[in-house]
Amino acid sequence: MIDPELTVAALEAFAERLAVAARSRATVLLGTGHPHRLLGFYAALADALSAAGCAVLTPAQGRCVDITTRFGLRTHNLDYVRGVALVREPGVPRPGCATGAHTHSPLPVRTALAAAAEAGGPLPELVIGDHGWVCGAGQLGFEAIGLADTDDPALFVGEAEGRVSVVVPLDDAVRSDYYRPLTRYVLNRACLSQ
Repeated sequence: MIDPELTVAALEAFAERLAVAARSRATVLLGTGHPHRLLGFYAALADALSAAGCAVLTPAQGRCVDITTRFGLRTHNLDYVRGVALVREPGVPRPGCATGAHTHSPLPVRTALAAAAEAGGPLPELVIGDHGWVCGAGQLGFEAIGLADTDDPALFVGEAEGRVSVVVPLDDAVRSDYYRPLTRYVLNRACLSQ
């Protein structure tokens, strides 16, 4: 069960951190391991932050990311849709389309951050996402905020350890259009509504 008061408090903190990023025109990196469900939420944030003058990074476009799963080694390619990173299996015919693979791996964010560093920067001042994107960035010392399904404790542990700044508890497996009110709430609270 998700405590609505904890979720609202976390959404307030999440929105405040977005507002600070927008005011300072921070460099941001967004990514998701749940592209089928959460891509619209993150894309709206990327659009709003970009409109506010933030640089939305897209390093390592097309780079190969090998992820070991319980089913064996899976090769994916890093892609960006509306400024949001995701991974997709090789052979997906249309780069930039919304379909992507579900993953909790930190390897995609590590690949993106390594590519940004190899290119001489800039590096993100804030990483926004879920699962491996947030935990992987936090473990490397980048400020990270994100959404977390309550059945996956990784982000909550990262927050308790001080590696993740803000974690919003929610259900990350509902239809993507159910996140529209959440998107509007966060953008309104961050004064980023367009």
